[in-house]
Amino acid sequence: MSTEASAHLSPQEYIDQRPMGARQRRIVKVGLLAMVAEGLDLSVAAFVYPRIKDDWGVGDRAVTVTVTVSVLAMIIGGVAAGPLADRYGRKAITVAGTATFGLGTAAMGLTGGIGPFAGLRTLACLGLGAVLPTVMALVADWMPAQRRLQMVALAFAGVTAGTTVGGILASVLISTAGWPTLLVVCGLAPLLLIPAIVRTIPESVSVLTARRRPHSEVRAALASVFTDTDTDTDTDFSTVDFGQGTQRKRARQPGPKAVLSRRFAVLTLLLWLCFFLGQGIAFVLITYLPELAEDGGLSESKAAVSVAAFGWGGLIGQLSVSFVLKRFDRFRVLAALWVLTAAGLGAAAATAGQFLALLVTAFLLGLCLPAATSVLQAITAVTYPPSARATGVSWANSAGKVGPLFGGLFGGLMVDAGWSLARVLLVLAAPVALALLATLGLTARGRRQQDEPSAAPPRPLPGLVSGQH
Repeated sequence: MSTEASAHLSPQEYIDQRPMGARQRRIVKVGLLAMVAEGLDLSVAAFVYPRIKDDWGVGDRAVTVTVTVSVLAMIIGGVAAGPLADRYGRKAITVAGTATFGLGTAAMGLTGGIGPFAGLRTLACLGLGAVLPTVMALVADWMPAQRRLQMVALAFAGVTAGTTVGGILASVLISTAGWPTLLVVCGLAPLLLIPAIVRTIPESVSVLTARRRPHSEVRAALASVFTDTDTDTDTDFSTVDFGQGTQRKRARQPGPKAVLSRRFAVLTLLLWLCFFLGQGIAFVLITYLPELAEDGGLSESKAAVSVAAFGWGGLIGQLSVSFVLKRFDRFRVLAALWVLTAAGLGAAAATAGQFLALLVTAFLLGLCLPAATSVLQAITAVTYPPSARATGVSWANSAGKVGPLFGGLFGGLMVDAGWSLARVLLVLAAPVALALLATLGLTARGRRQQDEPSAAPPRPLPGLVSGQH
């Protein structure tokens, strides 16, 4: 490749072709810690609501309304945050969302009634809904192309880690200091992470170039990441055309239009379906497994241990799948996880009344189902161009959050109808099969997109590819 031809890399192409350095590893670590906030919320809320009913005499209907409104607030926050992050910047939205969630959650611990509690909960969930997609987009933006899938999936594992940590905190703090203290602690923790986000993660170069920021600002963002790498390559950016990002019409296409464009519409709908089904199935398992296991003859403690096994399996599975993605095709990995999930549901249904067998199958389901969500996060992050990445990730996650709403409804109907655990588990295999079909569609569509001329791979970076002249 001639020097003249190779001196026209956009800033994003430069990132794509660099080896991964120390600063990028810190970005992944900060992203993983930011995801812990979402996991903390999922776990802590489940422990707090029963205490509110006991301490304040609140009825089930008020709690149900609060839970529903908070989920809707997360969906709204995610839907709004993606386009705003693509247009004005991921970093500012991430910081604002983290601050809103943290302050709102901490303030919930100081309330004395369901009204103020519900209002603050809604505010906190608006911020929380904005955090996940913008953090995932930031991590994806700063990773080299060959490591992007793995690092996005690894950062997302923080959600399950946060769920585990939240359960531990709840078991310790509620009995010793009360549930308000738990909320204050879980609200202040994300606020402590804001300085690390500000210092460690620069604004995405795709946003800076799309906003026509000065070339010096784009160069400074790159320099802050690559001047401390552990490689011997130069960082003078002589191969980067800092004005190139603003010259490409595709890069300037608004996020919502890109996500719903003819090129991505089918992929978008298939991704939304997979997110919806995966999170809905997981919600039914986590929510109704204890009750159904107890109805089947297991003790309360054994039912709780089965749910814990699912959680620990999820943490191990999400951490492991990030390394699997480094070596295997992402679509095949996702399809294999759906197949294993269906097999796990069948095995769990066949052994529902046997504690040890249920424990093992719950752990295996945890290995597969949350890992499938991690793979979906990674696939979504690399499906869309950088200019629409935050919108694509946020809208897919918002579609996923609708899953628990329907999962809770249909799960409740099955429980009210007196269905056994085995029967519910077998019924859940149907949406898993639908998710597998959607994944096969994703595979075909993704391959077709890769074959399009507009989806050509980025050009090699001079000095980093052997055999260049």
